[in-house]
Amino acid sequence: MDYIWVAVAFVCGFLVKQINLPPLVGYLAAGFGLHALGFEPDELLETLADLGVTLLLFTIGLKLNIRSLFKIEVWVGAAGQMSVVVLLTMLSCLIFASLGLAYFSGLDLQTAALIGFAVSFSSTVCAVQVLEEKGEVKARHGQIAIAILIIQDIIAVIFVTFATGESPSWWALSLFLLPLLRPLFFKLLERSGHGEVLLLAGFFLAFSGAELFKVVGLEAHLGALVIAALLSGHGKAVELAKSLLSFKDIFLIGFFLSIGFTALPTLEMLGVALIMAIALPIKAGLLFVLLTSLKVRGRTAFLTALNLANYSEFGLIVCSVSVTHGFLSKEWLVIMALTVSLSFIFSSIINIKAHGLYARWSNYIERFERLERLPEDNFSQPKGASVLVLGMGRVGTGAYDSMQESLKHEVCGVDVDRGRVALHCDTGRNVIAADAEDPNFWSHIQLDTINLIMLSMPNYLDALEVIKQIQHAGYKGKIAGIARYRDEEKTLLEAGIDVVFNFYAKAGTGLADESIHLLDRK
Repeated sequence: MDYIWVAVAFVCGFLVKQINLPPLVGYLAAGFGLHALGFEPDELLETLADLGVTLLLFTIGLKLNIRSLFKIEVWVGAAGQMSVVVLLTMLSCLIFASLGLAYFSGLDLQTAALIGFAVSFSSTVCAVQVLEEKGEVKARHGQIAIAILIIQDIIAVIFVTFATGESPSWWALSLFLLPLLRPLFFKLLERSGHGEVLLLAGFFLAFSGAELFKVVGLEAHLGALVIAALLSGHGKAVELAKSLLSFKDIFLIGFFLSIGFTALPTLEMLGVALIMAIALPIKAGLLFVLLTSLKVRGRTAFLTALNLANYSEFGLIVCSVSVTHGFLSKEWLVIMALTVSLSFIFSSIINIKAHGLYARWSNYIERFERLERLPEDNFSQPKGASVLVLGMGRVGTGAYDSMQESLKHEVCGVDVDRGRVALHCDTGRNVIAADAEDPNFWSHIQLDTINLIMLSMPNYLDALEVIKQIQHAGYKGKIAGIARYRDEEKTLLEAGIDVVFNFYAKAGTGLADESIHLLDRK
């Protein structure tokens, strides 16, 4: 079985990628295909799925700003959207029941409310996977989306706890002492170095948190998130998240495959799932209206809403608990599995086109904006700069410092991560907070004074989007960028970039240049 599902997952993921769709769409198809062919999931697949979700929540926690959970746009957006979705779904189910539609007939108010509650969640796995693939976890809309997802996850944990009738142990109160261990966790990361020991430390802390919460009767995955949140302020947290990235992605393949093994659907079940999937734009629209009413920028609200336009794996848990207690028929578990799968496909496809859709509908979207915006949704102007460095990570910082030596105050850095911007400003660098993929940013700055734009973001797809935006804004200056592979270098040059620095290929050249003076040629 191990070889079969690995082979099928690879083929489906590979084929889907060839038509520019996210591989997870292929993994979902592989799961349903294997199930249709009579295969059953083994213990290894279930273990991988569990590991994948644990590591996903752990990596989220490493990048989490705890304060973001208490912002009004987050908890009001989460609670408001969930409440309205529950109400609308409940009313729709009762209407369908009165019409005698399959699987809806016989539903009462309580069961209709449970179905509404199940579809009110958005998928942490799907949403974060999409954000990471696009390099937008630290973007404003990415941070709001993740914070809303965490609020929803907490609500889901509370529901499961009370629904199952299994109260947490009194020892759960001891978890409030975990912040006292934060210095110990920091020391552990510092002494782990940069290699495999650091990676192993990440696994140890993630699984320790999960096991600890499990022992005291709480959701295990939440434990990994909490431990990671305690580590989020450490300088090595980002490095650890990057080290775990590939492992997390591989393990999550098991999660997407496992959804397909839930049950085999009938045509009637598929019809009900399609009806529920069609309602996703309504769910996204509700969140968009809520966020804009809370003074969030139209673009931020739009991208956040699209990112959360899916149904959650927690919906499966809610349905499973409801089936166990006799509130729902077992067919609804299959319907929910189909609904979640279809929503993943919809969300993955629509988020690929998110920036293009905003550019097309921006005039209409901006009508929903409030005159007053939240401070986080305003961006500064790169005043007096002739060179912009987009992305102030390690590569961007090095480029900024080198250019600054020659051009003094004519260099300005731009980064989407406000925490990183604050650190740069504290060291005296001229760095502003802005999303370089935002067309509004480019339309509100004086491009005629900019002679060079340096693209130092790690994801070349982000660079392609920025090139498109600055060209559309009428920029006539030079563009330089970075690439990791030859095919990326070629694509960037074709897109209109003037100079591409392949830092893997040029690393050897740089080493030689720095070392040549060591040779004694007398």
